[in-house]
Amino acid sequence: MSEKELGRKWDRCLADGAIKLGTGLGLGVVFSVLFFKRRTWPISLGSGAGLGMAYANCQNDLRSHYLLHKSKKVGVSIKAHMDLNLASLFM
Repeated sequence: MSEKELGRKWDRCLADGAIKLGTGLGLGVVFSVLFFKRRTWPISLGSGAGLGMAYANCQNDLRSHYLLHKSKKVGVSIKAHMDLNLASLFM
């Protein structure tokens, strides 16, 4: 992985983290004010959930360079096998 590509991935991770943290914080404040009598735990919960999602996305993005990608043929056969197993569960 080149340094330029790594820099782009880190920029995406930081932007995604800021967006998700801000959204979680905002939703936490709204829920705290409207539903939970101005308690602080909804704010903490929303912020933590946002940061957790951003961390998971960043981790997947940074690891994607090292993953082996399957061909479409293998993916289709696995999906067909899973569909057959799911269908047999409901019969």
